[in-house]
Amino acid sequence: MTNKSLKPGDTVSWAHSQGRSTGKVVRKLTKPTHIKGHEVAASPDNPEYLVKSSKTGAEAAHKPSALTKR
Repeated sequence: MTNKSLKPGDTVSWAHSQGRSTGKVVRKLTKPTHIKGHEVAASPDNPEYLVKSSKTGAEAAHKPSALTKR
């Protein structure tokens, strides 16, 4: 998945320890930030995406390679 192909509102899925989850892209992260006490080392050259889970409503940052557009 290239980082140019995702935009806010896109539905995506990703793998985690209990299987797969789906959710929506909230925004592209291009600078270091903190989410729920975790440091996200995003940069313009290494962006991550903030996604919101459809099931739990929880937000988390994911690398583009971990996301699959649905």
